[in-house]
Amino acid sequence: MITGHVFIATSLDGFIARRDGDIGWLLERDDPAEDHGYSDFIADKDAIVMGRGCYEKVLTMGEWAYDRPVLVLSRQLAGKPVPEQLQGKVRFSDRTPTDAMAQLAAEGVRRVYVDGGQLVQSFLRDGLIADMVVTSVPVLIGAGRPLFGALPRDVSLALESSRHFPSGLVQSSYRVVR
Repeated sequence: MITGHVFIATSLDGFIARRDGDIGWLLERDDPAEDHGYSDFIADKDAIVMGRGCYEKVLTMGEWAYDRPVLVLSRQLAGKPVPEQLQGKVRFSDRTPTDAMAQLAAEGVRRVYVDGGQLVQSFLRDGLIADMVVTSVPVLIGAGRPLFGALPRDVSLALESSRHFPSGLVQSSYRVVR
């Protein structure tokens, strides 16, 4: 069975970026001496699914950082060519989250890292997220792009663990209760 997994950071007031997509407030807190567990998290993931906004933000951050196949779900990008330097690493699709997961499952993918605020929201609405690692950054930015949005029903979570870092970040791991 294929499962979706989230690893993401938010401001303390629940935003993943400012309205214009800026994440400088997050990058300012990035301490290379701190291991926030991303390497352990990604180690057992077969693929990454991200939204267009996340993909476009990653493109501005220098070298392509992913060593797993990336599926970008976007109506705007579907049918457009993948940039030459990302061919074989990235593909675009306009499938729904449910259809994308079915496609990936048919390809033998079992564990998927889901990244991007709107995409995480869509996957949660469709019941496709198994667990989430959410890191809270001790800053209030007041407005921006929220991690969580409207849901048709409550999504119950069970706290698996929580830890804090010298930089002030607090990371909580949740399992989605079905």
